[in-house]
Amino acid sequence: MTVALMWEARAADGRGAELLAWARRQDLAPAPPRRETFRAPQDRVLVITWWDAAYDADLPELPEPPGELITRAVHRWRFEQVGADPGP
Repeated sequence: MTVALMWEARAADGRGAELLAWARRQDLAPAPPRRETFRAPQDRVLVITWWDAAYDADLPELPEPPGELITRAVHRWRFEQVGADPGP
């Protein structure tokens, strides 16, 4: 089964680049088979990691960033893959 962990944070005013850099420096042990990092307006940063594991497996997650970098607590979600949709 494939499980995706999503981690999303919103940076404090003017600190989006710092939050993005901080998130990219965070190592997970073990490392996931796949990891992607995104950014969005309002200095939001999203990290998605994919794992070959059971839905309720104990998996490493990115920690909370230093408080001065964020405006609120990190949002976290866990999803299980249900299949792939065919392309166009």
